[in-house]
Amino acid sequence: MTTLPNSSVGLGGHPALLVIDATLGFTDPASPLGLDGSAALRNVALLLDNFRGRGAPVVYTVNAYASPDEARVFRMKLPVLDELAANGRWAAIDPRVAPRAGETILRKTVPSAFFDSPLRGLLRDQAVDSVVVCGFSTSGCVRATAVDALQCDFRVAVVADACDDRDRLAHDYNLRDIALKVGDVMTTEATLSLLRSCQGASMAAAEHDGE
Repeated sequence: MTTLPNSSVGLGGHPALLVIDATLGFTDPASPLGLDGSAALRNVALLLDNFRGRGAPVVYTVNAYASPDEARVFRMKLPVLDELAANGRWAAIDPRVAPRAGETILRKTVPSAFFDSPLRGLLRDQAVDSVVVCGFSTSGCVRATAVDALQCDFRVAVVADACDDRDRLAHDYNLRDIALKVGDVMTTEATLSLLRSCQGASMAAAEHDGE
């Protein structure tokens, strides 16, 4: 069966960075849900440097549970999620990509960062038109967030080497499927290059408007 024709969507003039579940529960191999996230985290750090340098929005998510009633069916399917206790060690953001003061941190209990959360409104309030998605895990929370970002009418870029997954086959397949149906899948290097070109275009437009 052939795939449907599709196009690159690129980024708009006001992108935001979504750092999905870069917590020790997913980035520390000692965690029952974890892997060695070092390689992906190095690239997340590069993306953070770029967005912070631009003064662009950065949003972190943390998947964690504050009561037994939260996401009961999801946790029934994956009992190991009970390890992600709110304010516990595995719910802590990895210090290698620690948030700065003023950056938004959203706690969530299901894969998508948009489901039953203020994220869509928060981004719209800041005139965001596109999102760059990175973090953990590719086949779960990264994919769900990318799909819902599309459904909220944001352009979507998923940074392949700034994401990771315990299952390499699932990582690769989900990136392929995202590229076919949801948004652009790029390397960190390509994403930074695109961000520089978008910033240059925005500055040129602002200078033209000021003439």
